[in-house]
Amino acid sequence: MANQNTSASCPELIDIINVRNFRIILGASLTILCVYAIIPSLSSFSFLKYGILCCSIGYFIATDFWLRVETQQTKRRRILDSLTTLDAFIIGLTSGYYCHTIAISLIFYGLIFFNGILLAGVRRGFFDSLGFTSAILLSITVNKDPWSISTNTPMLYIAAGLAFAYLGYYARTLNGKVIELVKTNEKVTSDQIRYKLHTYKLAKYLTPTVWRAIVEGREKSLKTERKRVTVFFSDITGFSALTEELEAETLTDLLNTYLTEMSKIASKHKGTIDKFMGDGIMVIFGDTQSQGMKADCLRGMSMAIEMRRKMKELETHWFNQGIKKPLKIRMGLNTGFCTVGSFGTSHYMDYTVLGMHVNLASRLESAAEPGEILISHETWALIKDVIMCRDKGEIRAKGFTHPIKVYQVADFRKDLGKNQSYFQENTEGFSMHLDLEKIRNYDKERVIEYLDNAVEKLKDKIIP
Repeated sequence: MANQNTSASCPELIDIINVRNFRIILGASLTILCVYAIIPSLSSFSFLKYGILCCSIGYFIATDFWLRVETQQTKRRRILDSLTTLDAFIIGLTSGYYCHTIAISLIFYGLIFFNGILLAGVRRGFFDSLGFTSAILLSITVNKDPWSISTNTPMLYIAAGLAFAYLGYYARTLNGKVIELVKTNEKVTSDQIRYKLHTYKLAKYLTPTVWRAIVEGREKSLKTERKRVTVFFSDITGFSALTEELEAETLTDLLNTYLTEMSKIASKHKGTIDKFMGDGIMVIFGDTQSQGMKADCLRGMSMAIEMRRKMKELETHWFNQGIKKPLKIRMGLNTGFCTVGSFGTSHYMDYTVLGMHVNLASRLESAAEPGEILISHETWALIKDVIMCRDKGEIRAKGFTHPIKVYQVADFRKDLGKNQSYFQENTEGFSMHLDLEKIRNYDKERVIEYLDNAVEKLKDKIIP
């Protein structure tokens, strides 16, 4: 029987060579059966009787030769697809004309239907069986001999034996293909695991924005365009001097802890981490998933304030590890139109933002004092109703001809005054950060007890 085209349900499981072998076995089986049926009537010559047999044998030989000489894989598949129903018709006509036995016809019908479904699904099996049935009806019209259920027992045995041989060869071929598929599947699974591990490692070196775009096939979303974004810069003051005092292992642990905590905060506020520059961090808001200029700016401000609070906790953590020098970060934010997108060569690309407002954010960070957040007038105008800021006048920034109006960020207005929910104080021998919004009810009494004990001990202590 013939194979189907590449859209068939099983085009690769049974290759073309095996399909040709199946057709040869089926054609040979049919020939043997028909010759056996003709032997008793060799004395009486009938042009129609011998003509149908010769045409059937010639058909299988000619089509097999056609498939053998055709070298292009695609054309061979098309030939097989075009021959499948014709094969069923020839088999039905020949077996019906010579055997005219219901049992034998059912055997061939089952083989044809089985072959069609296996190679191309139920639809192909239906059309092949329809072609076989049509041929049987035609053979009944041509040969007026009566049909029987299975009067010729030797012929039935021959048909059954040939059918088992056909199915056995099919099963052997399928078994070999299944083994190949299992091995291929194991290799593919192994490759997928290896690629996932490589992908996971590679993800650490790409920003989440770039990574998601590549994985989801949205590289075009990284195209270069002008956007109004908020740009954030920060670094640790005195970090360069600290690198000369600490061991490499301690320094690495300190820096990784700092960057990890800051990255978590940036991700929490949906900022795009553009790059790490040693102890410096650059974050963008509004390049993707923009919620509007003001909302993007507020997200940047919320991140900066939370980073400043987190540094108070890290200072205590590092102090307990033996780092006595307090580490503070300085931060700068600016809002304005920048060029956002991918820049680089055909071999290496970098997703970032360029423009005057990026440079200004960097200059604000450089001008900030330790623990201070400086913002530009453009940023202040967007968040002044939510964030309390102090006017710091004007500064001179490198690359800018005019003085820059700057503001110092204090805190959220809701966290100041009588409704203040966050407290932080640090001095020699004393460090406190208290966030009332994070304290649970069942911890409240315990925290009060800690504070009362500390107050009583401090009152009783005589300080020379």
